[in-house]
Amino acid sequence: MLALTDPYEVTWEKLPDDFVLDNDPVDNINQPPIAAALTESLEIAGSLPANALTTTNYGICATLNGRMVVKAPDWGYVPFIRVARAEVMRSYTPILQGEPPAIVMEFISDTERHEYSSKESDPPGKWFFYEQVLRVPNYAIFEPQTGYLKVYQLSDRGLYIRRRPDSKNRYWISEMSLFLGIWEGTRENRTGYWLRWWDEAGELLLWGSELVARERQRAELERQRAELERQRAEQERQRAEQERQRVELERQRVEQLIAQLRAAGIEPEL
Repeated sequence: MLALTDPYEVTWEKLPDDFVLDNDPVDNINQPPIAAALTESLEIAGSLPANALTTTNYGICATLNGRMVVKAPDWGYVPFIRVARAEVMRSYTPILQGEPPAIVMEFISDTERHEYSSKESDPPGKWFFYEQVLRVPNYAIFEPQTGYLKVYQLSDRGLYIRRRPDSKNRYWISEMSLFLGIWEGTRENRTGYWLRWWDEAGELLLWGSELVARERQRAELERQRAELERQRAEQERQRAEQERQRVELERQRVEQLIAQLRAAGIEPEL
């Protein structure tokens, strides 16, 4: 599609208090846990600064040609907000209240493909809004059922270009200094594909449940080590006791022999 041209005027205004936001439910049961998992691992790893903002089906606003437009990506990350969190309880306006999102994500759940809509007319499509209005550097589209992930990056021409993953099928998100990729497994009774973060060294950012499992495993290994040490100490104690008994038996044998010699009128040389 063409880049935004002069007929479009974008301004950054706070969402009016009387603006009615959509209260539509999420498209399916997969969206909330996938979004929550993305945020949780960032927080646990210390990769979620105090002034950063993660969003889940939360309105991001811009005024296009005098008309307020609100889109709610399934997940988004804003590196820095410059206002108190109380001011962004209902929605967030980039530029006015902080930096634009570094990445937004949509989790595909139907066949209409709204995630790819470049419609410019009111209401504008998601692709058009993220690319031409918000100018979000990274746009990820994820299909939870198949584990298919596409990541688009805003080019110097202001257009989204699909990126190629690295050899591990991950995407480097430079604004976050993290890799984004797909992981298959189970969390919160959901088995399937998940979006995960990896750090620059390739270490997976863990969820709380994984940290608990790791600590449980560490504690179990420590228990086993302590048990082996206890058994070793017990074996050493038994060995020492056997040696003591051997020495005692030898002492008794010698004393008995001395007594026998003396009974026979022979004084042993000691």
